[in-house]
Amino acid sequence: MIGEYTFTGRGAAEIAASVEQAIGQGTLAPGTALPPLRELATELGVNPNTVAAAYRLLRDRGVIETAGRRGSRVRPRPATTAHDEIRLEVPPGTRDLSAGNPDTALLPPLGEALAEAAARHARQPMLYGHAPVDDELGRLARSAFDADGVPDGPVGLTSGSLDAMERALLAHLRPGDAVAVEDPGWGSLFDLVPALGLRPIPVGVDDDGPLPHDVERALGQGARALIVTDRGQNPTGATISAARARDLRTILTGHPQVLVIDDDHVHGLTELPLHPLAGSTQHWMLVRSTAKAYGPDLRLAVLTGDPLTVDRVRGRYRLGPGWVSHLIQHTVTHLWRTDAVDIAAVSAAYAARRDGLVRALADRGVTAYGRSSMNVWVPVPDETGAVTRLLQAGWAVAPGARFRLSSPPGIRITISPLTVDEVPTLADAVAAAIRPHRTGRFG
Repeated sequence: MIGEYTFTGRGAAEIAASVEQAIGQGTLAPGTALPPLRELATELGVNPNTVAAAYRLLRDRGVIETAGRRGSRVRPRPATTAHDEIRLEVPPGTRDLSAGNPDTALLPPLGEALAEAAARHARQPMLYGHAPVDDELGRLARSAFDADGVPDGPVGLTSGSLDAMERALLAHLRPGDAVAVEDPGWGSLFDLVPALGLRPIPVGVDDDGPLPHDVERALGQGARALIVTDRGQNPTGATISAARARDLRTILTGHPQVLVIDDDHVHGLTELPLHPLAGSTQHWMLVRSTAKAYGPDLRLAVLTGDPLTVDRVRGRYRLGPGWVSHLIQHTVTHLWRTDAVDIAAVSAAYAARRDGLVRALADRGVTAYGRSSMNVWVPVPDETGAVTRLLQAGWAVAPGARFRLSSPPGIRITISPLTVDEVPTLADAVAAAIRPHRTGRFG
């Protein structure tokens, strides 16, 4: 019993469900220590091995963490509490710069592409037993990979980047293994890793991508996988430079068994060159989502990698969803083939707002980062205070806690809804909400 909560259950699954229910209801707060095995076993009248099995289930699900003789406790952010829940309610009339969505005015119209997809479906509907990847989409994807210097490998499809990452991690890692992740980084990835029973090891980031000494440290601590964002890192906008890629690839040559996952989620949205880590180790995957360029509702990501990794990912996908809808595949194929997105124009539109805001903040003594894509990261000394004061001034920004593991506080500003004319007003509000804060890296 902890406080007013009494655990229940006779079997391991029932005991684990009782703990999860308490966490989901908020009765067991993050960080709460769980009863020692023998103590809970005595309370429930079961064998200590049964409680040990329940705790293993909870650990593998990313709900609790164990520290040997120091016992077990609820994770600081258990898998039942997503980072997306760390948000403020946006009052009516407030400018919402917190969501991380693309500018809908820069997304291509879908009418013609959807009509062609429907016509193709009428001529030849997708049925069980057909090839899971459309031939033309596969050729376009492989050609784009080749153009960017991505090593040769088979092509696969999943329902988004996170789906691909989950399947790749499950293909090579086991519960308890460690994964090196960027910090600040993608909040959804921070949720996924512990939910799979894996341990995240934070890696610092600057404008040129993951810091080499942090990557080396993480690999030295036993990280079995490294996940990096090649361009348009969320939330900092970092992009891996050619020099940084060389440094990281050199480090990885000493760890050939590590799974390397490149996330190129802004493909089709930026003119910055790609410098992937793909091929540095025996097992690797590079994944590209359509969400930023064509819209989040087109749930499709193309991927390539070493044959074993891709085969395992595709095999597990066949056992679940089976394939990505060919209606979606044909829609994306049409958009890709017809160059529906003017990459230069879209990149310039985001850059005008993003670079303008970074410059305007610098003029006001505020350090900010945003080398690419649609977000600007501002380190702050008091995250809660900055978010609250900006909300009072009519601007909603994302709390940095959604994107941090151990790095210092910050706020993320999505520039997609902004106009260039609004940049000075927003910069004034940000400067008023925080004290000047300078750092050489994001953390």
